[in-house]
Amino acid sequence: MRREGRAYAHPLVVLIVAPNELAQVRVGVAAGRSVGKAVQRNKAKRRLREIMRPLIPQIAPGHDLMLIARKPMIEADFAEVRRAVLTLLRRADLLQPGQDPLPPDDTPPSASAA
Repeated sequence: MRREGRAYAHPLVVLIVAPNELAQVRVGVAAGRSVGKAVQRNKAKRRLREIMRPLIPQIAPGHDLMLIARKPMIEADFAEVRRAVLTLLRRADLLQPGQDPLPPDDTPPSASAA
């Protein structure tokens, strides 16, 4: 995917986008050992999955996305990571126009129900 796709970098996360022949969007998340130990890597991946979950219907179909966590993501709060992902999606021109990507609050959907 890295050879075929185009990469968009942010200090917190990297987005790699590659075209696919499907009428759907596929998303993968990764966090290498440089991010931290297993607990930190898993937390980073959970955050990225939760950020992408409500965005997938708003992304233009026919793309494979790969989000790669970077070490500073561990220190960032959820809102900062969300803004970073939205910035990358806009830079890659993947969000369909005219839609508000997420609600204005900075809490993940699961945290507001607790």
